[in-house]
Amino acid sequence: MQKTLSTPRRSQGERTDATRAALVSAARALFEARGFAATGTPEIVAAASVTRGALYHHFTDKTELFHAVARQVAQEVADEIARRSRRPSTPLDALLAGTQAYFAAMAEAGRARLLLLEAPAVLSAEQVLGLSDLAGFQALQEGLQAAFTDGPEALPLRELSVLLSAAFDRAALAIARGEQAAPYEQAVRLLLSSLVRA
Repeated sequence: MQKTLSTPRRSQGERTDATRAALVSAARALFEARGFAATGTPEIVAAASVTRGALYHHFTDKTELFHAVARQVAQEVADEIARRSRRPSTPLDALLAGTQAYFAAMAEAGRARLLLLEAPAVLSAEQVLGLSDLAGFQALQEGLQAAFTDGPEALPLRELSVLLSAAFDRAALAIARGEQAAPYEQAVRLLLSSLVRA
């Protein structure tokens, strides 16, 4: 007599995590393709193969689901920056490597649209700033702090970080829309080289 192997039953926690992951994944694909406003919750639950009740069990509304998607994308960008910019030899090299990594990470399909166009239109200013911190702003500020340890003490590092971050976001949008990254990377090198002693 042949034994049949049964697949182990998933725990309630595993099923909950799987449902949430399915919702985030389905919503992300739709938000990237159509945008937040043009995506309805019926389409999301159909794409995730879950019930409408499951959606509202995990998220209070579509905006909260979008925030979860945006946080996932921002974390991916942060992880890619960390992976691509390890062990630089100087603070300037660290800043340049981080910038290149940011541009490359944001050029991945849908990321620039979700984080730089959709998120500011959908989420609160505080939530958008939180996404920015996660996706590289904090790392940029720390990089500038390291680069200017021997510089003037009263340097407005936070404000400089805000200005550079806005410029990097604008460049990331252009690159995501098909412009070449190399000229932007060259411009960043010129800018940072004038600010930071290698």
